[in-house]
Amino acid sequence: MSETLQTPPVSGGKPAGPGQPDQPSRAYQVFREITTGNAIISVLAVVLALLVGAILIAFTNEDVQNASVYFFSRPGDTVVAAWNSVSGAYSALFQGSIYNFRKPDFASGIKPLTETLTFATPLIAAGLGVALGFRVGLFNIGGRGQMLIAAALGGWVAFALDLPAGIHLVVALVVGIAGGALWGGIVGLLKARTGAHEVITTIMLNYVAYYLVSYLLRDGFLKTPGSNNPQSPASKPTAVFPDLLGPSYNLHLGFILVIIATIFTWWLLSRSNLGFQFRAVGLNPHAARVAGISVDRMYVYAMLFSGGLVGLAGINQVLGTSTSGFDAGIDSGIGFDAITVALLGRSRPWGVFAAGILFGAFKAGGFSMQAAEGVPIDIVLIVQSLIVLFIAAPPLVRAIFRLPTPGQKTPGAKTPRKRTTTPTEVVAS
Repeated sequence: MSETLQTPPVSGGKPAGPGQPDQPSRAYQVFREITTGNAIISVLAVVLALLVGAILIAFTNEDVQNASVYFFSRPGDTVVAAWNSVSGAYSALFQGSIYNFRKPDFASGIKPLTETLTFATPLIAAGLGVALGFRVGLFNIGGRGQMLIAAALGGWVAFALDLPAGIHLVVALVVGIAGGALWGGIVGLLKARTGAHEVITTIMLNYVAYYLVSYLLRDGFLKTPGSNNPQSPASKPTAVFPDLLGPSYNLHLGFILVIIATIFTWWLLSRSNLGFQFRAVGLNPHAARVAGISVDRMYVYAMLFSGGLVGLAGINQVLGTSTSGFDAGIDSGIGFDAITVALLGRSRPWGVFAAGILFGAFKAGGFSMQAAEGVPIDIVLIVQSLIVLFIAAPPLVRAIFRLPTPGQKTPGAKTPRKRTTTPTEVVAS
């Protein structure tokens, strides 16, 4: 009597019939979806960057360097010094960005988290703008110029006009967002009408915006009367974002606005007809054109929305952070940091939101690391750069952590059989 040999089920999967491979379990399929997805690559990129940052912290620490002189006689001293330097630095990073356990009460201890959210607010707004451009196939690196124009126009409304409270704030906010949108719309219009590449035009418009705002601050309508400093007057109290948690914290209404902007961007890209056209153009503009979508019009619309979101970051700086006046450095490098935030967030609105908070924590905690442990602030910049490096090389991350490659055949999965069409079916169809 013959016996049929069957392969044991994979991870609790259901055994198949004779001659058929076993099906993997649902848990195993979920595990593969997680380990081959984009989110896990972003998380592991951050982990790898922190590990490399720990090595750099140890190598640049003076105590570690002194202990390494007699490493072969007492290696334990070097290991302990390295551990103390790394743990102290990352502990300071946590206490400077999330919660400070050394404070006497919860209200004081939670203040670092509010600083993180304050730093994250413009990063999220600008990151959303860059991410929206990515989804349409546009590389918007003109965040600096769009922020400057938004800050200049919205800032002028904030200090020059006399309007009732509430209305003044709304008008300044709308004018600033509109300024960023129009500055971005120029890029979309040039690409649609002339085919000019958005990377070149955004870079050039960054310079135009910088020198234009510098001139206006020095000799134009943004100049403070009676002052030789290239700085604008202070925003009027009726055009300043109110504090969310009281005067003891720097967190203001801008954070609520970026939450609304995140929800709006998610809805625009995922639930609206315009967002569907955006995504179609981003995937394949030629196919989208064949399908009847006006690709040129989508480029203009996308840059208008992208510039408006980046403009929200610029007006946030004027109405929420630098209310005593601003200069031509009001962007503080946020326009370029937004590219990193958008990449880490995989150009998804909620991913960008989380990435912005992470980079806000780096900014808030980096100063604490420098003050408490003497860690150079450049280490934080290196960690941010390494995050981008690892995100740009997913095969490297998968190789280090031995993750499965997307599209790789699951062990035990059935290969779908090709269905042969008979002449009768051809005639019937």
